[in-house]
Amino acid sequence: MPRSDYLTSLPSTPQGLSGTSDYYEVVSNDILVSARSIYLEEQSAPIDNNYVWAYHIVIHNLGESTVQLRARTWRIVDSNGHIQNVHGAGVVGELPFLKPNGTFEYTSGTSLTSPSGVMSGFFHMLNAGGEAFDATIPSFSLDSPHQFVVYN
Repeated sequence: MPRSDYLTSLPSTPQGLSGTSDYYEVVSNDILVSARSIYLEEQSAPIDNNYVWAYHIVIHNLGESTVQLRARTWRIVDSNGHIQNVHGAGVVGELPFLKPNGTFEYTSGTSLTSPSGVMSGFFHMLNAGGEAFDATIPSFSLDSPHQFVVYN
């Protein structure tokens, strides 16, 4: 599938999540990663400084050989400047293989003690020859209606 056809086929609301957030996208090392976050009001408790988001990730192999996602590294920064680094094997309990033009997608979640933040990171991949490389996860915002905004 050509890249433009793939992008137009991205779901507007992943796996039943509602919201208005757009996809953020980046291509690196022939891997297209798209990310979208949705604030989960019903799971959040702003009075207790607990704000919860779901995020949906789509990984698409634009290359000509099969690759495997082996690990992930996230950097999560909240609106107070607190940084959380997360590293772990695979995603959602899987170490997916992506054939040429193949796609893997998943939904997960995160919580912060502030009403907004930013996530970014890398998927650590292996190519068919066993060589390691990184696929960039685009920076995407974690926005909630509880963020105090000052307009100039």
